Amino acid sequence: MIRMRQAGLSLVELMIAMVIGLLLMLGVIQVFIASQAASRLSEGVARVQENGRFALDFLERDVRMAGHMGCVNDQGHIVRELGSPRISTGATPGNGSPLDFNVSVQGYEAPGTAPGNTLVAGGGSIPANLPAAIAALAPAPMPGSDILVLRFLAPEGVPVTGVTSTTLTMEAAKGARLTENGVAAPTLFGIADCGGAEVFRGSVSGNTVTATGANLSRFVPAPQAPTMVYRAESLVYYVGINAATQQPGLRRARGNSAGAYAINEELVEGVENMQLLFGQDTVTNISKGSLPIGNITTQKTASAVTTQTNAAGAGEWRRVGMVQVGLVLRSPGASSVTQADAVSALGTLGTTYNASAVTDGRYRTTYEASIALRNRLFGN
Repeated sequence: MIRMRQAGLSLVELMIAMVIGLLLMLGVIQVFIASQAASRLSEGVARVQENGRFALDFLERDVRMAGHMGCVNDQGHIVRELGSPRISTGATPGNGSPLDFNVSVQGYEAPGTAPGNTLVAGGGSIPANLPAAIAALAPAPMPGSDILVLRFLAPEGVPVTGVTSTTLTMEAAKGARLTENGVAAPTLFGIADCGGAEVFRGSVSGNTVTATGANLSRFVPAPQAPTMVYRAESLVYYVGINAATQQPGLRRARGNSAGAYAINEELVEGVENMQLLFGQDTVTNISKGSLPIGNITTQKTASAVTTQTNAAGAGEWRRVGMVQVGLVLRSPGASSVTQADAVSALGTLGTTYNASAVTDGRYRTTYEASIALRNRLFGN
């Protein structure tokens, strides 16, 4: 009897094949996991870079506009003595009210965040002695982050066709400029020609702006070109927590005629901290006899510029010709960064940002910009 030869695999061969297969699958899985982690990290970095650019774009645009009073700039006020802007809002110069257009740029320093200091992520304090309107912001400013206030007339104005002591009429076809950028019912306005400017409370209806508590007689009789009416902007930039997402972001609030910040919007998500430095002109007492030269040689924190809330304090802020902004940004979600990368110390404007206790795996980085106020360059 002829026996048939048995064909197949032995148990040892089968186990070896399974081990080899498992090793190959493990390699494929590791490649997949690494690829997924790299993709998430790349996405996190991209989102942070995008948010950083947007944040600095918003800040740069508005900081450069600070002090804009139509065709009457600071050099005209001081050097040519064409007449300083008349502020008819009732605010005391330097007191920090949203209505204080005597001061075009102002800041508030969070304690312990000056250059050379270390700020622990999630720690710090809210700036001291905040004006009532900023203290009432909702959401509230985040501890450890500085606050920036800017005041100016909006970039685009509407030609004025007629003026009385309490009203002005404007070109109807261009009147929509006063209600752009989400301000449907503006209550702060400015009128300016090349001889002077006035900031006042009021309301707009059709092509007519009615002033409240202001006398526009200086622009009567019929205005000469280029007399323009503008929306007056009083803005506060700060870092706050979004109530819906519970995540930090860069926020901008607009002041109204009641002296409150009524329109509050999140501009950019993921901004975790903001630090500010202010560059001052070397001339310490700007006046007709002591003209500014546009030479910025010192950078100071807001509290080092001044903590006064009077005319002397307003004079110190008038010297500011440059603002340095430093932002700490984080990715919207975990980005698969290693713990060592996630907690590495960051630096912004000389302040160390210590995130060693953070374990959320988010990618973090900093962005900085030095922004010149175009109306404060004076002789440059």
